[in-house]
Amino acid sequence: MARARWAEDLVANLYQRDGYKIIARNWHCREGELDIVCELHESIEKTLVIVEVRARESNYFGSPLESVTLAKQKKLRRATKKFLASEARTYSNVRFDVASVLGVKIEVVRDAF
Repeated sequence: MARARWAEDLVANLYQRDGYKIIARNWHCREGELDIVCELHESIEKTLVIVEVRARESNYFGSPLESVTLAKQKKLRRATKKFLASEARTYSNVRFDVASVLGVKIEVVRDAF
């Protein structure tokens, strides 16, 4: 759990440095958990970005990115619908990113699914 928290902190800091506003971390509902929820303002559009963080010490058991299966994607979409229903804000777009932390290397796949 400590590694996962550390990885989420690294990724959240990266997104903040890139101009994103973090609006929730580890948001839970019955459908699942959203690791990082942030928004990006580009001119008149506001994009909600859901970031799934995957951390591993090595890729011995495969890439962290490969661990985001179709079933996990489905859970993330359902949880995002619940999140949107609980928010008063509206968004022009919703984007799903996957951030991989392998050792100390961060790789982000924007608009992953």
